[in-house]
Amino acid sequence: MKLLAITSCPVGIAHTYIAAQKLNKMAVKMGVEIKVETQGSSGAENVITEEDIKEADGIIIAADKSVNLDRFQGLAIFECPVSRAIKEPDVLIQMFLDGKVEKKDPKKLKSVTEAKKEMKLKQPAFYKHLMGGVSYMIPVVVVAGLLIALALAFGGEPTAKGLVIPDGSFWKKIEMIGGAGFGFMVPVLSGFIAYSIADRPGLVPGMIGGYIAANGSFYGSQANAGFLGGIVTGFLAGYIAKFLKDIKVPSLIKPIMPIIIIPIISTLVTGLAFIYVLGGPITAVFEGLTSFLAGLSGTSSIVLATILGAMIAFDMGGPVNKVAFLFGVSMITQGNPEIMGPIAAAIAIPPIGMGIATFLRKKYYSEDEIDAGKAAFAMGLCGITEGAIPFASVDPIRVIPSLMVGSIVGANIAMAGNVADRVPHGGPIVALMGGIDGVIMFLIAIAVGSMVSAIMVNYLKGLRFRKEQVK
Repeated sequence: MKLLAITSCPVGIAHTYIAAQKLNKMAVKMGVEIKVETQGSSGAENVITEEDIKEADGIIIAADKSVNLDRFQGLAIFECPVSRAIKEPDVLIQMFLDGKVEKKDPKKLKSVTEAKKEMKLKQPAFYKHLMGGVSYMIPVVVVAGLLIALALAFGGEPTAKGLVIPDGSFWKKIEMIGGAGFGFMVPVLSGFIAYSIADRPGLVPGMIGGYIAANGSFYGSQANAGFLGGIVTGFLAGYIAKFLKDIKVPSLIKPIMPIIIIPIISTLVTGLAFIYVLGGPITAVFEGLTSFLAGLSGTSSIVLATILGAMIAFDMGGPVNKVAFLFGVSMITQGNPEIMGPIAAAIAIPPIGMGIATFLRKKYYSEDEIDAGKAAFAMGLCGITEGAIPFASVDPIRVIPSLMVGSIVGANIAMAGNVADRVPHGGPIVALMGGIDGVIMFLIAIAVGSMVSAIMVNYLKGLRFRKEQVK
C-alpha cells in the first residue's frame, strides 16, 4: 500500500514537521510506503506530484488550516487535526489498511451525518479561520518587534523616561521601519481571516477593514479597536464575500465577480458597518481591557500571570496557547510590554524543562525521547514551545500538568520582576536580541520554571517506574 499525507499547522513551524516525522516513522514500522507533503511557514515541501496521486491508495490530511482537495479527487481521504497525526499516526494508517476510509469526491456535497462527524474531528471553524489570520500576522509582528528592539539596543540613549532614540539618527530610521511593520499587524490579521473564509475575494475587504479598525479617526475616536477590531472586520468581510460568491449570476458577469464586484461590495459594507456601528463599542471594550490590565498589581497580577502561564503550556502552540500569545502581542502594541514578559518566559519553559528532565533521569526515557529532549532544549532557547509536544503526546497525564506548573511559576517570577518584552516572541533568544527589559529576572524565571517542570515530571514518572518494578 502507498499512502500520501499533508501536514499543516497555523504557524507552520513545529506541529507541521512533528506530525510528518511521526507519520513517516510509523509507516516504516507498519510496512507502508508514505509520502508526506509539509505545508509550513516556508511553503510546501516534498510536494505531492500527479504521479504520486496516480499510484496512491489514499491520503491523510492532518491540518488545522484550509487545504485544497481538488487534486485528490477519487482518492480515499481522511481529514483530521494535525495533533491527531502526532498522537495516533498508527491509528490513521491502520484505518487505510483495514479499508475503513472510502473513496470520495472532495467536491461532492456531504450528508448531514458525514458533515457532523467531520466537524467533531476537526477544530471549530472559528478557530481555523482565526489561526489562518494569526499565522500570517506572526512573521510581521516578529520582524517589526525585533527591528525596534535592535534600534533601542544599539541606538537608545538613557533618559528619565527610559531609552530614547535621538531624532534624525540612523537607528531612528530602523525604529520607524519597525513601527511601520506593527502598522500592518491588524490589516494582515483581518485580511487573512477573510481569506481563510472566502479565499482571494475576501483578502482586500479584510485588509481594508483591518486598516479602518486600526485607525480610530475613521469612526471619531482618538484610540483604535486593536486586534479585537481586526478579528471582527476579518470575519465580517470574509462572510460577506463568501455570501456574494454563492450567489448565482449570469455567465457574462461571473468573470468580474471575484476581482471587482465582490471585493467592492464587501469592502464598502465592512467599512461602513465598522465606521457607523461597530467601531465605537469595540474600541471602548478594547480600551477598557487595556486600562484594566495596565492597572493590575499585587494579587491581580499574580492571577493574570497564573492564567497566562497555564494557557501557554496547556497545548504548547495549540489554540489555547495562541489566544494567550495574541493577547500579549496586542498589549505590546498598546504600550504594555509588561504583559508579554511573563508570556515570553512561559513560552520557553515546556521544551527546556523536558530537555532538563531527560538529562537528569535518563532511565525514565527511551533513546528516542533522550534525543528529542536535546532538540526540545534547543527549541526552547529559540522560544518554540512545540518542542515539548512529543513528550506530551506519549504521556499527557504526567507531562502536561508538570509543564503547566513550571510555566505558571516562571510567569509569576517574571511578573513580580517587572519583566517586559517588546518583541512578540519568547525564550532567551529575545533577550539576546535586546528585546527584554529586566533580563536577569527573565532568565531566572525561565531557569526556575524549567527546573520545576523537570523535577515534577520526573517525580511523577518515577512513581510509575517504581510501581512497574514492584510488579
